[in-house]
Amino acid sequence: YKYLIMISCLISLPVFGQTAGNPPRVRYGKTERIENFTSAFVSSRNIDIWLPPDYNSTQTYPVVYFQDGQMLFDSAITFNRQAWFLDRVLGPEIEKKNLQPLIVVGIWNSGNERYGDYFPEKPFAMLPDSMKNKLKALGQQFVYRKMKNDKPNSDAYLKFLVSELKPMIDKRYATRKEAEYTAIAGSSMGGLISMYALCEYPGVFGSAFCISTHWPGIFTNEGNSIPQYFQQYMKEKLPVPGKHFWYFDRGDKTLDSLYAPHQRKADSILIAKGYRPKEDFISLDFPGAEHSERAWNRRVLIPFRSRFGRITGTKNQD
Repeated sequence: YKYLIMISCLISLPVFGQTAGNPPRVRYGKTERIENFTSAFVSSRNIDIWLPPDYNSTQTYPVVYFQDGQMLFDSAITFNRQAWFLDRVLGPEIEKKNLQPLIVVGIWNSGNERYGDYFPEKPFAMLPDSMKNKLKALGQQFVYRKMKNDKPNSDAYLKFLVSELKPMIDKRYATRKEAEYTAIAGSSMGGLISMYALCEYPGVFGSAFCISTHWPGIFTNEGNSIPQYFQQYMKEKLPVPGKHFWYFDRGDKTLDSLYAPHQRKADSILIAKGYRPKEDFISLDFPGAEHSERAWNRRVLIPFRSRFGRITGTKNQD
């Protein structure tokens, strides 16, 4: 079972076998690529931008910034031959006018630096030395778990998003720049960094879609105190309710089997802070769902519809 957990974790991690090449192929809308976007804060990486069907620069569009961008659209270029197929999920809903037209910015992870980019830095600083040493040992054992100088780089990663990437996207594309129309999303470790981003920059991001959030931080719950420090961070840093929307979910197979108790605690923290279930946050269980792009494809429309649906979303615009 331990090895199944470890293998499933690989599903959303590396970029091995992928090349820059052309933008991902899609059936709906179109994609553009910024190759090797250079940053002062993180290593360079590709950015894939999905534009909705009938994109028109005379209109303005909400934007969703999505982690692990190389996994979002085209299974022919992913290491595990799975993808979210986001265009096939979003495109028909937009064409049927069930969903506002929006832009998705797929931010490639950097392979071996992914773990350090996505592990929330301030909760890491709270960890006891024994747990920090355990993470260091994991980094020595698994290269894709390595962190520079044995600590996360996520504060710098968020600076890259907020001060470099978003201004460029806002300049190049017809975006709605306000936080209300700006979401951040990801799965697994990408869910953790999305939670962290909204807490650190509530004036930039209005929503966080945290799918199969990897609360344990490592491969096991046994002897693992990491989740309690994420929870403590949320207690201290959650923005005041009323202007933000959260989406959390989890399955119960493979790596997702670890998540339910931690998610229940996160939900209780949101409620104690004043967030209203269904209105300000959604937290869902998906029995039988594993930790994979295939599983996430089946439910990723829910947060999009909840925040940007023409009927159920907030302050929708035609």
